[in-house]
Amino acid sequence: MNRYDGFHEFVLARQQALTRSAYLLTGDAHLAEDLMQSVLLKVANHWPRLVRHGTPEAYTRKAMINQYISWRRRKQPESPSADPPERGHAHDDATIDRIILRQALARLTPRQRAVIVLRFYEDLSEQATAEILGCSLGTVKSQTHHALGRLRALAPELSELFAEIEEVRR
Repeated sequence: MNRYDGFHEFVLARQQALTRSAYLLTGDAHLAEDLMQSVLLKVANHWPRLVRHGTPEAYTRKAMINQYISWRRRKQPESPSADPPERGHAHDDATIDRIILRQALARLTPRQRAVIVLRFYEDLSEQATAEILGCSLGTVKSQTHHALGRLRALAPELSELFAEIEEVRR
């Protein structure tokens, strides 16, 4: 039996979802690819143990969050423009909203951004998010509250979107 049995299949099955998470965390396609490569190397090194314990996806997501936070500590923070892009004729409102949201996400702390990505893009429960981040349920709740408040302040033009999120949370 090869120590990497099932690893290739795991990557093929989960690559799209994991890459989407990496992109949402980093805000950059190239950095997302770098993050994925770095994390998948770690996953491959621990593959036999992960398979034995049945936790490959949870470990992968936790490693991705930790690696992203580690990179953000070492690198200069992103400094996107506070002003939304000018509305051009080639973009619809949804495109502009995505750009504004991406810029606002980039200005959150790494932990807040991770919570938003896991809770609202990956649609994980508060408990699952807490387990991946290695923190308490209360921390997830408070980080979510603070992150949504910060997003509201950074992108007031998306107030309808945030109102929908708040309604879903109730």
